[in-house]
This record gives sequence, structure tokens and C-alpha cells, in this order.
Amino acid sequence: MLINQIVYGEVSLRFSTIEALDAALGPDRFIRANMPWPAAFLAARCFQTYRKRGGTRTSALPDFFIGAHAAVLGLTLLTRDATRYRTYFPGVRLVAPGDT
Repeated sequence: MLINQIVYGEVSLRFSTIEALDAALGPDRFIRANMPWPAAFLAARCFQTYRKRGGTRTSALPDFFIGAHAAVLGLTLLTRDATRYRTYFPGVRLVAPGDT
């Protein structure tokens, strides 16, 4: 499974030390990858569309970076928020618990 800095930051909230976090996200289980520049561009455009459709400014901008990263690299995305990713990143394959 691949994670970027945004996922790392979101997951870090569950840990009290960086050492504990790094142990949980070890290289034997997760590949760490930087987000490509085109993904940042795509994330901004999708977030802009979201805002024009009435989405809140405080909504999860990181989700748009994560979705764009998956879109640009052609990755499958594991998420609990399938609706947002299907709306703004329709080409991304999703694994969503509870989907049938």
C-alpha cells in the first residue's frame, strides 16, 4: 500500500510519538511516495469545482490531494468516503468498506 505525506499526517493524529507512528507505518507494509506535481494541480482544480458547487471551504482539502495522487498515478484508493472520490475523481478505482 502506498501513502504520501498527507496520509502520513492524517494517521499521525492517532499516535503520541513519531517513533510509534513510524513503527506502525513501517516500510514492510507501506510504500512512502511523494505526490507528483500534476496531482497538486488536479487537486486544486477539483477542489475549485467542489467549492463552486457549494462545498464548504473547511471541507477536507487533503482528500482532494489524495484523490488526485491516485488519479495521476493510476492507483486504487482505499476510502470510507467513496461518494466524494466518485464525484471528483471518477476514473479512480476505489475500495470502499461497505460497498457492494
